[in-house]
Amino acid sequence: MRDLAGRPDLCAINTATLGHSAPIGAVIEAVAHQGFGGIAPWRRDLEGEDVAAVARRIRDAGLAVSGYCRSSAFPAATPEAARAAVEENRRALRDAATLGARCFVLVAGGLPPGSRDLAAARGQLRDGVGALLEEARQLGVTLALEPLHPVYAADRSCLCTLGEALDLCDALDPEARGGLGVAADVYHLWWDAALPRELRRAARHDRIAAFHVCDWLVPTRDVLLDRGMMGDGVIDIRGIRAAVEATGYDGLVEVEIFSAQDWWRRPMEETLATCAARLGSVC
Repeated sequence: MRDLAGRPDLCAINTATLGHSAPIGAVIEAVAHQGFGGIAPWRRDLEGEDVAAVARRIRDAGLAVSGYCRSSAFPAATPEAARAAVEENRRALRDAATLGARCFVLVAGGLPPGSRDLAAARGQLRDGVGALLEEARQLGVTLALEPLHPVYAADRSCLCTLGEALDLCDALDPEARGGLGVAADVYHLWWDAALPRELRRAARHDRIAAFHVCDWLVPTRDVLLDRGMMGDGVIDIRGIRAAVEATGYDGLVEVEIFSAQDWWRRPMEETLATCAARLGSVC
């Protein structure tokens, strides 16, 4: 396992960690100044921006783009809305390619309004990802399915375990041609007893496209917006990272923290410095 102590260059900052409160140019400069190796922008941070110009700014700062976050929901109440979601995600995929992103992170989406049909939502996810896969291969951007904790199944993601994500990868890419993988986020996967087995399974076809870290606080005041800084919660981050890197993953370790009541209220420089320190000491 890689030693992250004093090596922020092996790590990336997801812009959500900084609360989307500063212009993307300022975020790029701050992340680079702290010595991180990469950045993962959210689409909302690029609204109204020239994506090609942002890409140049990232490259000029010496940063890689570990991922581009995130897709719009695939399940929809009507076939027309489902097709529109695919086209919106296709445009975002092309932006990911312009940015030079390693992957485009796909968050499945939950049940459409009024629906109780989880199987149908999963079918729409499969169809939508399948519709994007060939273009993703041509663009050289991996579609990274990110399973979310089951608490989000109704409203954010009908894809809840790493096993489910890998099943979908195997169904859509049975010959492992590439272009499709998973984003493994400790916040969503740490609880799963099957995680070690599924990580070994992911290794067989080099499916891990991104690795995200933060911590699970006890108590958690809000399951969406109260993620912890690494080391402040109960997740065995170092143990999970060891298992991830044992699969051959050598990409950036990406910090993604949603913390409306704590870290989003602190100065950006403090948050970044703390991330750098904790990555080296507890990750």
